[in-house]
Amino acid sequence: MRTRLVNPTDFQILESAANLVATIDKDRNYLNTRLPVLADEGLIERVGSAEHSGLYQITPRGVAAAQNQAVYRSNREQFEQVVAEQELLITITEPVVHQTEVTASSNDQDTGDG
Repeated sequence: MRTRLVNPTDFQILESAANLVATIDKDRNYLNTRLPVLADEGLIERVGSAEHSGLYQITPRGVAAAQNQAVYRSNREQFEQVVAEQELLITITEPVVHQTEVTASSNDQDTGDG
């Protein structure tokens, strides 16, 4: 399978972790057409409980593709090989929140009474 990307837009999508419309100079409708294509290519995957949530997460293949944009520009066949090799070495883990326990004394507020 040959990956077909719109350069540089699809790479900007893959490199961006923020709100895409605010981050790259493309309108929402355009992005809504590209995201399913990137998902079909295995570069991102839909996440969230709602079927049409609009939430996507990059995949190991997407990380490898984003890291090799220069190879994509110069040699598409080599790009496929490099991405296939590198995606096997990439692991994406779920975000974890660590919170230190709040003690009663550190949670008390100074009311100014005294």
